[in-house]
Amino acid sequence: MALSVCGPVSTDRQGRELIDHGTPLFPVACYHDNIRKKSVPWHWHDELEILVIETGTARVSVNGADYIAKQGEGFFINSGALHGIWNKGAEPCYLQSVVFHPRLVGGSVDSILWQKYLEPLLSDPCRSCVHFTRGQEWEKAASKAIQAAWEFCVSETAGFEFEVREQLSKLIFLLSQNCPAAERKPSEKTMRDGERIKIMLQYIQEHYNEELILAKIAESAAVSENECLRCFRSMIGSTPIQYVKQVRIQKAADLLLSTNRKISDIGAECGFQEMSYFAKTFRELKGCTPGEFRRKMAGSIEQMHGEKSSCMRLFRNDIPG
Repeated sequence: MALSVCGPVSTDRQGRELIDHGTPLFPVACYHDNIRKKSVPWHWHDELEILVIETGTARVSVNGADYIAKQGEGFFINSGALHGIWNKGAEPCYLQSVVFHPRLVGGSVDSILWQKYLEPLLSDPCRSCVHFTRGQEWEKAASKAIQAAWEFCVSETAGFEFEVREQLSKLIFLLSQNCPAAERKPSEKTMRDGERIKIMLQYIQEHYNEELILAKIAESAAVSENECLRCFRSMIGSTPIQYVKQVRIQKAADLLLSTNRKISDIGAECGFQEMSYFAKTFRELKGCTPGEFRRKMAGSIEQMHGEKSSCMRLFRNDIPG
């Protein structure tokens, strides 16, 4: 299957990602991302996701919890968990990630593998995310299993499908043995907040280029404006309007890199009626003006393809212990 290119995240009305990861015959895909160039916006999917920070530092947020992860640390993100990833610090952050359907490990729902190992994990809201800090031996083993699964996916050597499934199975077993189900479950309010925020985030994704005010965002989830503010701050640590700015600037950055359109036209399409405000907001979030961003990132698509073809040669070494 080789390395998949991670494009803009496409979601449905509840924020569920619509991208197919892998194929029906082998439902797994691996990605190699430079988070400094393009962060991973808030989204969720039915598949499980595992990742390792290859270089740099990242901020990983899952269901309202923030984690700062450095080189060699890894994550397990459960099915249905709302998450996003951003670069942390001045240095670029690269990560290796694998997204796979749980049936690749568990088989059918009536198998012992599914019932004993997958179902308890998938149905536990307290295990929406596990951060492997490498402080314990099992965490080191988990990070190595993630990297090994990623490398086998990219290599496509004979029988790589068996090797990938073996590494993913090893990871699920490590989780089952070292991350038991918590006795205390999240409150109904927390779980309700999670569903509401998914609806409101998707409403913003669909209407980012229109005039968006707090009342409209709250109405999309049938909540009051105060409840909307509380929900955003609780789940993603931002206000609704701040999130709107982030979405608009990311959409603009995508257009700056993928088209030759005038900067003013891009700003207007992304909801900015005044060019000065567009440039100011872009600088606040990206550290440079739209024009500077386009010039600095010129050739980034070609570089991405170069990274895709040479990633195995450059990053074959094991994660440092």
